[in-house]
Amino acid sequence: MENTDKMVIDTLKETGALLEGHFLLSSGRHSDKYCQCAKLLQYPDKAERVLKVVADELKDLDFDIIVGPAMGGVVVSYELARQTGKPGIFAERQDGKMTIRRGFEIKRGQKAIISEDVITTGKSFLEVADVIKALGGEVVGITCIVDRRARGVEVEYPLYSAVKLNIESYEKKECPMCKDGTPYIKPGSRNIK
Repeated sequence: MENTDKMVIDTLKETGALLEGHFLLSSGRHSDKYCQCAKLLQYPDKAERVLKVVADELKDLDFDIIVGPAMGGVVVSYELARQTGKPGIFAERQDGKMTIRRGFEIKRGQKAIISEDVITTGKSFLEVADVIKALGGEVVGITCIVDRRARGVEVEYPLYSAVKLNIESYEKKECPMCKDGTPYIKPGSRNIK
């Protein structure tokens, strides 16, 4: 049997999705590595192979719908929906607040999976979880390609990922790259300073 962690990491590197440098993350933290899963997701065959790891973990889970936060979770939601046969929708920001729109809906009692590309702090999926619950749905799990949570970042829902990477992240005042004067790149989609 192929080592799935090695396959996922090799595929991330092959597609340029696992980067090294100085990055300002969507969470506001800094890191010397960044997972730009959009680079993976541009290759449907590679995305299918990596997300099959997650889809296989969901086989025995009872759920009705997959919801991905825009931007990172949109394609992930689609691909997991395709592989599991469940509907896949996305949530997006409107006036700075996460919402379900474009005719998508969460029905009362629906069991939802939230799909992400990368989880660092969980801020995006927690916003989506609040929207799902406010609409009467139930969150039964979180999925992602890369789980890169720092030590101490707990998730209140079951988490299913293609790979867990131990990548350090720092508050700006503690960031060794900032202390060295290395300029950062802000590759994420959230508006932060």
